[in-house]
Amino acid sequence: MPPLPILETRARREPDVFRFALEYPTEDALLRAGILAAALILGAPSYASAQDKCADTTDQSTMTECAGDAFGKSDKQLNDLYRQVEKRLSDDADTRKLLGQAQRAWIKFRDAECDFQSSATAGGSARPMVIAMCMDSLTQARVKDLRRYLKCEQGDMSCPVPAAN
Repeated sequence: MPPLPILETRARREPDVFRFALEYPTEDALLRAGILAAALILGAPSYASAQDKCADTTDQSTMTECAGDAFGKSDKQLNDLYRQVEKRLSDDADTRKLLGQAQRAWIKFRDAECDFQSSATAGGSARPMVIAMCMDSLTQARVKDLRRYLKCEQGDMSCPVPAAN
C-alpha cells in the first residue's frame, strides 16, 4: 500500500524523524498501528458490502432504500449548487427572485411528474422506489442545469447567472 500523502509530504520535510520512527517503533506505536490495521481490515468488508448491497439486491426494501439514498445524494448536490447560484445573484434581487420562482415551479413539476410516472405502481411496494428513482433522475437533470449556469462566460446573453469573478 502506498504511503498516505500527508505522511509522505511530512517525511520529505522531516526525513530523519520519520525514518527513526519507522526503524525503531515504540510499543505504543506498534499497538496503535495494529489497532488501525485491524480497523481498516474489519471495516473494508462492511464498506464493500454497503456498495454491493445496492448493486446485487433483489429484495424490494433494500432496492427502495438504495433508490432513496441515491436521491438524497442528488438532492444534496442540487441544494449546494442552488446556493452557489443564489450567491452569484446576490447583487440582482429581481433575477434572484426569478430563480426562486423557477425552483419552486420545478419542484412542483418534479413531484407531479414522479406521481405520474409511478402511477402504474399505485398501492404497490415498488412505488416508493419508482418515485425515488424518478426524483433522482429529474434532480440530476436539474443539477446539470445549475452547473451550466455556474459556468457562464462573461457576456453570454443566454445565461441568467453572471460569470464568476
